[in-house]
Amino acid sequence: MSAPRALARLQFHAGFTLDHAIDVVGYYARLGVSHLYASPILRARAGSTHGYDVVDCHQVNPEIGGEDALRRLVASLRTHGMGLILDIVPNHMGVGVENAWWMDVLRHGRESRYAGYFDIEWQAPDPLLKGRLLLPILGAGYEQTLREGHVRLVRRRDEWMLRVYDDRLPLSPATSATLGEEAQAVHDPETDEGRAALHALIERQHYRLAFWKLASDMVNYRRFFDINELAGLRIERTAVFEDTHKTIFRLYAEGLIDGVRCDHVDGLADPRRYCRQLRHRLETLRAKRPPDAPRGAAYLVVEKILAPDETLRLDWRTDGTTGYEFMDQVSAVLHDENGEAPLTGLWRKLTGESTDFGTQAVRARRQILVDSFEAELDRTARALFAAARADIATRDVSLAAIRRVLVELLVHFPVYRTYAGGVGRDAYDEAVFARAVEGALRTIRLEDSELLHLVARWLGGEAPRSLPPGPVRRARERAMAMFQQATSPVAAKAVEDTAGYRYGRLLSRNEVGVDAAKLAIAPEHFHRHCAERAATLPYNLLATATHDHKRGEDLRARLAVLSEVPQRWIVTVDRWRSRHSVFRQRADGRMAPSAADELILYQMLVGAWPHGLSPDDVDSVERFATRIAAWQRKALREAKRWTRWTSPNEPYEDACEDFLRSVLSGESAAEVAAFAGYIAVPGAANGLAQAVLRLTTPGVPDLYQGTDYWDFSLVDPDNRRPVDFLARAVSLERDAAPSDLLPAWKDGSIKQAVIARLLRLRQAHPDLFARGSYRPLMAEGPAAGHVLAFVREWRGQRLMVAVARHTAGWLGGTETPAIPAGRWEGTSLRLPEGPWAGVLDEGRLEATAPGRGSPTGAATVFGELPVAAWISPGAP
Repeated sequence: MSAPRALARLQFHAGFTLDHAIDVVGYYARLGVSHLYASPILRARAGSTHGYDVVDCHQVNPEIGGEDALRRLVASLRTHGMGLILDIVPNHMGVGVENAWWMDVLRHGRESRYAGYFDIEWQAPDPLLKGRLLLPILGAGYEQTLREGHVRLVRRRDEWMLRVYDDRLPLSPATSATLGEEAQAVHDPETDEGRAALHALIERQHYRLAFWKLASDMVNYRRFFDINELAGLRIERTAVFEDTHKTIFRLYAEGLIDGVRCDHVDGLADPRRYCRQLRHRLETLRAKRPPDAPRGAAYLVVEKILAPDETLRLDWRTDGTTGYEFMDQVSAVLHDENGEAPLTGLWRKLTGESTDFGTQAVRARRQILVDSFEAELDRTARALFAAARADIATRDVSLAAIRRVLVELLVHFPVYRTYAGGVGRDAYDEAVFARAVEGALRTIRLEDSELLHLVARWLGGEAPRSLPPGPVRRARERAMAMFQQATSPVAAKAVEDTAGYRYGRLLSRNEVGVDAAKLAIAPEHFHRHCAERAATLPYNLLATATHDHKRGEDLRARLAVLSEVPQRWIVTVDRWRSRHSVFRQRADGRMAPSAADELILYQMLVGAWPHGLSPDDVDSVERFATRIAAWQRKALREAKRWTRWTSPNEPYEDACEDFLRSVLSGESAAEVAAFAGYIAVPGAANGLAQAVLRLTTPGVPDLYQGTDYWDFSLVDPDNRRPVDFLARAVSLERDAAPSDLLPAWKDGSIKQAVIARLLRLRQAHPDLFARGSYRPLMAEGPAAGHVLAFVREWRGQRLMVAVARHTAGWLGGTETPAIPAGRWEGTSLRLPEGPWAGVLDEGRLEATAPGRGSPTGAATVFGELPVAAWISPGAP
């Protein structure tokens, strides 16, 4: 076993531990998966359901079973010939009383041995923060919190501490040494004198307590996005890299893990250096692995969101990304570009919003900078100001002007980040900056245009190494690193978590890593991406569902059908808006829901409506409504139009939920169910096509937990609900052919059967998938536009894959995703010469014509299914 054939992602937490995973190893082995792909397993904050808030890098999380359970799991995996890939979090840690490193920084300040582990600005301009760390943990203003007694001096195990709510914070050694037995009485917050003494005591600490809402304006440590409880690490320091990865390296050297997925690599100061350093360390450790562990190189992929024209740098020495770009491409090729104009028209007519998604994203970036990243903006501006002051030629540049220029650059930045280093920017990053500068010039003050070009030069346009060693060079390097770490969180919060929740033309294109501005791509573009991946990153991960997705993979596949039937959707929406107008109510001075929120809700209702849910089943509809209501409240807050996380507008949110529940009652619910039923079958065909393309195009398929059945999950935490593995094991054991499962397609076993047969094919022919070429196969005839097909080939072995697309006109409102043979009349594919055996269903066909191949009827290729795979073994 070397590189993975296929991964199965599992989310570990107290409710699903490493021991629970042992129970499903056999199932995944029978399915054909080669590796489990684990969410972070190091000790996280108590009760964490995701593991990205690691508080101890040296310990496997006891909540999920600890290292003993990990060893039991790996032993089971090895018995089944499988491996383990681990998600790691190099960018940040969870902070608070559970993190001993963080507590040591609070106790000793800059003198702590861990002060350099965290990305803290100790020289903040605010005199109250100079040499201190801001702790934005108070639920109200500082004085009010003191007066209400939420901060007290307490003694625990002969150590004086500050109790803040239910947490206990350390005191500096110098402070503790001055406290006597009567200290609690002296610092009693119930009296004026006690509060004054307590305040004086707090002021002598290495941290400053503050209202949590001050964080975005004042926080002086780098955060993961705008989450105060996740503090950035300085992984670029070798000591920090080694200490935080110590357990990961040990687990790899001992043969317990076989590779890693690096979370949020764009948050690091130097992703290229980090990835190369990580690859080098893993290569060094490979020789120490036990004889029974796989001997191949460690698998290494990074979570990286690429722009449509961006590729992962090959000199990072990774195996690829985690596959968001594939999720975009496979989604886009299943959408119908003819739906773009009418769906855009509907959105604009209802909302009065004429701007496109790109403009929405620019607006969101500008808002996010104010709402969430003022502190990071100021910090980066000060770094640029220091670079200006370091050079006598620019010492008269003002901080205010730099800040104005920086805002416009960030607002118009077209990618998540650039990767300039000592030699400056490469050609791609230079083009990125040119676009950012072009956009900024449209909105910047005329007086600042010269400074804009100057700042662009400081940020990598001029190679730092071309400057002599000294303060100018150091200041430029620091400013460049800080800017590059600032762009990705701004992009993520603005594009994914704001504009993506505001722009409702078609929600199936609003997803992590997806270019929502583009509704569809042509098959030739999809083929080009696949061929490029085969040539450059053949082990790139291929994902269609993740722990971060906004909508489940089959929910998106169903909503894609709306691009094929836009007029039917427009008529339906107009009718529903008229019928449901009586359900709207005024809340906080406006009608709820807004037109935008109403249209977005309708899409979610028809997209997520469960197979087989009867609108007359009151209890089941109520459970569905409760799930949608939880999604809706989160979506409204993420959109930040009428409500937000920092200032919830509960009257508006409650009115929107009332509207939702009214729609899901009586005749209204029946109409929603009827429309969902109309698009359900072509949506299922899309879902099968999506699964087949993920499993057969160049790359390593990733199967997110539970998505071997239909996936109509919503945004987290809904997409982390328990999975019924018993039902999946039972249906897999039946080993029915996909065509035999067409009558019962709604239960999801047909999707599982397709996945299982293709995974077993990958198992039987690993080189064909890992190393095989990729060649588009063009269909001919009247229904040629409904076919996406290609051939994989390796040393005489051939695989032909075909999927049907845009089937709403054939399958809309029907009972099963079986395509009648008559639909393919006159349409054929020219298969390469040779005998071909069916993969998804039993069958054989012979292609005998030389040259371009033998024309084979599409009805023969597909049979009853909307997907097809044929194998020609060729030479052994």
